Amino acid sequence: MSSKRTLFLVEVAIFTALALLLDIIPFLAFKVWPNGGSVSFAMIPIFIVAFRWGLKGGLTAGLLWGLLQLVIEPVVVHPLQGFIEYGFAFTALGLAGIFAKPVQQALKDGKLAKRFIYIMLGVLLGTFLRFLAHFYAGIVFFGHYAPEDQPVWLYSLLYNGSYMLPAFVLSTVVVFFLFIKQPRTLLQTAS
Repeated sequence: MSSKRTLFLVEVAIFTALALLLDIIPFLAFKVWPNGGSVSFAMIPIFIVAFRWGLKGGLTAGLLWGLLQLVIEPVVVHPLQGFIEYGFAFTALGLAGIFAKPVQQALKDGKLAKRFIYIMLGVLLGTFLRFLAHFYAGIVFFGHYAPEDQPVWLYSLLYNGSYMLPAFVLSTVVVFFLFIKQPRTLLQTAS
């Protein structure tokens, strides 16, 4: 096995485990939603892997984190809902890897504004797709929790948006800050 492949596997495993830890340690995750969801630092390791290793790393780390979530803290009312919210939603975070090359190039070129834009776009893409998965599942599988006078779609939008929007902002700011302070950390892959 090549050293690059070994590094890839080790980093994906470590960052996936870090994502899980950041989500389950009580003082690092703000969890007040009764049917799952939290504002935490947990998505950040997945985005770091995605920006370091591209789609392959991001999708793999996201999928593994979703599977670990399914084992550790599942809220599953139907198999399809479990697939959507743990399989698809967490894996979708890894699509931020689409922006790996532009982020890395902006780092090499010292372009701070471009770096921020590409990081923000990557985090937005991953977070938005995760939000869509939870939004859909909220309508289909948790709609009965909506107040009687509120449309189910609005209930799901407010419920899922109330933690995904702050998680997006937090992830964007922290990932960008990390790669201002430690830009070489992102470039260490031999891509």
